[in-house]
Amino acid sequence: MIPYDTYFGYKHRYEDSYAGLPVIEVVPEEDEEIPDPASVAVRISAEMDDYDVDEAFDALLKRVDTAKVPALVIGEWEDCYGTSSEHLVGLLVDNAARFPGLRSLFLGALSSDQAEISWITQSDVTPLLEAFPRLERLEVRGGTGLELRPVRHESLRMLRFETGGLPAEVVRAIGACELPALEHLELWLGVEDYGGNATVADLAPILSGERLPALRHLGLQDSEIQDEIAAAVAAAPVVARLESLALSMGMLTDAGAEALLGGQPLTHLHTLDLHHHFLTDAMVARVTEALPGVEVDLSKQEEAEEDEGEVWRYVAVSE
Repeated sequence: MIPYDTYFGYKHRYEDSYAGLPVIEVVPEEDEEIPDPASVAVRISAEMDDYDVDEAFDALLKRVDTAKVPALVIGEWEDCYGTSSEHLVGLLVDNAARFPGLRSLFLGALSSDQAEISWITQSDVTPLLEAFPRLERLEVRGGTGLELRPVRHESLRMLRFETGGLPAEVVRAIGACELPALEHLELWLGVEDYGGNATVADLAPILSGERLPALRHLGLQDSEIQDEIAAAVAAAPVVARLESLALSMGMLTDAGAEALLGGQPLTHLHTLDLHHHFLTDAMVARVTEALPGVEVDLSKQEEAEEDEGEVWRYVAVSE
């Protein structure tokens, strides 16, 4: 498995490290050179009062030997909750030949104090996969305006979408992609109020695993329909080959956990991530006892709230 950063929520901006490399930011106003770009992840970001993303990208091209850059972290571009990432994606695509060593890319590395996750306006990220055939890791934060078309990519090993609402069209496109090398797939599905309208039926091609022969980690997380997803996962063919499974950050209740325990064996898993859940103490104990050899994360046990007779549950990340 590729090492990856772990954290709860989305406050981590990869300020310190990304893809196992220290992060160095290129600031247009500074003249400091990056002596060994092959050993770092390079970050660029617009600073509205000082410089825009074009100036930041131009500084990257002028001051860094981009042929050696293995990882890029992209922060702000203009007004991220009013301007889409299309222009920035275009800059990367137009200059793809100057980044032959690029293997890891994070698009939208903003913390919530810069822009709430569902305020980040993305665009069609398919051109990134088409322009960088050797890319091994693509991560995108923000689901508003996000688009993806089915593609075949021979090298991609990790694909992550962090959103407060992942459009169903994107989920279906992922299921239709041919990704023979993909080991790690992580989807924050989010809530319908912020565009997260995917159904279990939309996830069916992913759960079959037919186009994902190398998959070892699957994360279907942060969902309002976490119980339905858990029930579908309980019978999903892809699970038998997984090493780790994440159904965390969503509205998982005893019903979903019961479906998991009543489905196919999960004892082959190394880890099962269920953190941020609504399980009762009794069900927490049952899950733990049923999977003695599995590292099960049942932290962040939440309690449903009642208001005028209605029961309210919530996902970890929405707005």
